[in-house]
Amino acid sequence: MSTELIWPTQVTEWDPSPELKPVGNVVLVVIDLHTQGPDTINAAGLATRQDRNERAAELVAAFRAKSAPVVFVHEVHNSTLIDFGRELDNDGQPYAVEGAAGTEIFSGLAPTDDEYTIIKRRHSAFFGTELDIVLRGYLAETIILVGDRTDAAIHYTAVDAHQHDYRIRVISDLVIGSDEDLHDAALRAIKYLQRDALVSTDAVTNWLDTLPPLQS
Repeated sequence: MSTELIWPTQVTEWDPSPELKPVGNVVLVVIDLHTQGPDTINAAGLATRQDRNERAAELVAAFRAKSAPVVFVHEVHNSTLIDFGRELDNDGQPYAVEGAAGTEIFSGLAPTDDEYTIIKRRHSAFFGTELDIVLRGYLAETIILVGDRTDAAIHYTAVDAHQHDYRIRVISDLVIGSDEDLHDAALRAIKYLQRDALVSTDAVTNWLDTLPPLQS
């Protein structure tokens, strides 16, 4: 047996897959879709944040129409700022403070009574939250991520999902980064973890079309 050390292949192409390739139960995780945040990013092919939020709301509606589970995650901080910790070591500017303008959930994405809303204090939706418990309650094996920001919450949530042995699927046209370079770098880093991690909205809607309709 060879003892030669072989490093994983570097990611040089990060176009989204046209196929979802899900394994087991699938849960859509919607992260930090507040009414304010990064507005534009050419790499995502989106004109504005408003456009992305509206398209995300359409996807949530499509999941609900097939009775497929959706979990909402929002980063919110207390007005005392004591729960920020080292989160302010980048530019020192508080964000997502409860009661502040722009921290409310985008109006088209209000959770229903039977959907979970999880509050987080760090970039990762797993860190210090009950997300893993909720996903295991749904018997999830594959999680689909949409939201803000590609280079922060989406990236770190994807890493923790990988460490928890979930299959990751990030809808690359429904996430927005701090800028184009950071957006692309985060997508490359996520694909480095799992080769099928990046998908398009069409890949997800095509998969949803294969599910039976909601029974009344």
